Amino acid sequence: MPRTRKTRTVRASAEPFWKIGLYIRLSKEDDNEDDSESIINQEKILRDFVDGYFEPGNYVIVDVFADDGLTGTDTARPNFKRLEGCIVRKEVNCMIIKSLARGFRNLADQQKFLEEFIPINGARFICTGTPFIDTYANPHSASGLEVPIRGMFNEQFAATTSEEIRKTFKMKRERGEFIGAFATYGYKKDPNDKNSLLIDEEAAEVVRSIYHWFVHEGYSKMGIAKRLNSMGEPNPEAYKKKKGFKYNNPNSSKNDGLWSASTVARILQNEIYTGVMVQGRHRIISYKVHKQIAVPEDEWFVVPNTHEAIIDRETFEKAQALHQRDTRTAPGQQEVYLLSGFVRCADCKKAMRRKTARNLAYYACRTFTDKKTCSKHSIRQDKLEEAVLAALQVQIALVDKLSEEIERINNAPVINRENKRLTLALKQAEKQLKQYNDASDSLYLDWKSGDITKEEYRRLKGKIAEQIAQLEQNISYLKEEMQVMADGIDTDDPYLTAFLKHRNIQTLNRGIVVELVDTVWVHENGEITVDFNFADEYQRILDYIENNHNILTVIERKPAM
Repeated sequence: MPRTRKTRTVRASAEPFWKIGLYIRLSKEDDNEDDSESIINQEKILRDFVDGYFEPGNYVIVDVFADDGLTGTDTARPNFKRLEGCIVRKEVNCMIIKSLARGFRNLADQQKFLEEFIPINGARFICTGTPFIDTYANPHSASGLEVPIRGMFNEQFAATTSEEIRKTFKMKRERGEFIGAFATYGYKKDPNDKNSLLIDEEAAEVVRSIYHWFVHEGYSKMGIAKRLNSMGEPNPEAYKKKKGFKYNNPNSSKNDGLWSASTVARILQNEIYTGVMVQGRHRIISYKVHKQIAVPEDEWFVVPNTHEAIIDRETFEKAQALHQRDTRTAPGQQEVYLLSGFVRCADCKKAMRRKTARNLAYYACRTFTDKKTCSKHSIRQDKLEEAVLAALQVQIALVDKLSEEIERINNAPVINRENKRLTLALKQAEKQLKQYNDASDSLYLDWKSGDITKEEYRRLKGKIAEQIAQLEQNISYLKEEMQVMADGIDTDDPYLTAFLKHRNIQTLNRGIVVELVDTVWVHENGEITVDFNFADEYQRILDYIENNHNILTVIERKPAM
């Protein structure tokens, strides 16, 4: 019998089951564009496309991945990254977008995604706009000439838009208009003017408490954070979400809603709470590179009196002064010690360490205890606090007498507003400045004549320039001081009022120490020296009284008519 050959039928492999991810993006600049660009309408357009393009039963829409208010030049968009993750894990094998601009505003990112990411992960990519791309039905559609050309146009559009936005933001910042997406904690945007801030009383009360605990009750930043957490108070990010805001930042996933010392520190250092609009602390490198970099302080946009203050300037300045001090707490403690950060050794100038022995607390020079390079300085804490209180009481009594003397001077018919000390210092500084300027001029001639080398010229020129800059700064300060003296001194001078409001002080608290004391120096024999705040104002008042002492003496000795 003849052999029968079996024929083999070759069938095309069945089309895969498509697990579709719809990607949607709406940028800030799209706000004023056609309604078809809205998130809702983009989704409707893509769903209608899927229903007409795919065979029924051969697909499922896994999810809609939408980034609202984010630029296409940044591929780190949260939902774009989430979609990439789904593609890598094979949870999605088909990505659909309305146009290339929705996915990319950066040509390099676009080409890398289409030419590497999609093929490597075996996924399908469909763009429903122009150019139409379907990497499964037409694998070459993603490599056509029109694709990179369209990418170039999209990138150029992003560059132009970015430049215009930067110019607009700069003008708004210069005018003190708020441009953030969300108001700073403690404030809310004015519903009638999104560039203006109003106080959010609920959050503002927390801000006031933070400053009060830190400045007046001696709480550490960590102590404040623990207190807020024990009260069940949500941190700023959790508060925004509680209020219904769609707030996100790169670390949102790690935020547990609890307060931390760093969050408290940011609030304590933010000048916006005094009514000053401070913006431009950070900027992105470019419209392509979205990494933020810090901006030098002299380039910030600072505009005073743009909104109502939550914290007065005096309290804010006290908080800044405390930041410069060592205010660490003992383990398990929330409050810092009364004089923490204020006590220093009078010889080595280093901060002294608080220690305990035999149930007594005392301060000791750490340079001596650790390295034995200083002499022994120590003082009991209770004795130190008593001595500081006594020194403050004496200083307040002195200020009281100064205030009386100022009042007598200001009631006199003639007042001398010239400060001899400052006038003499100014003349000497101006004379020195002329000498250095002359030396700078002659130095050039010495170089050209061959008396000194070029290297010597540069070195000496640099030193003279430093001296000139310092003298110019001193002269400016002296002139400012002389103007203050010329304006006169009243009994409501900040120095006088700061001390006199504590006339009847009997006990110390952290707030008083912060306000009035600069440093407490402990000497080897156990004696202390207290440097008070307002040193310049104190000297100014002494000069004012001294300048008018003779006038008062003549007036008081003059016989009545």
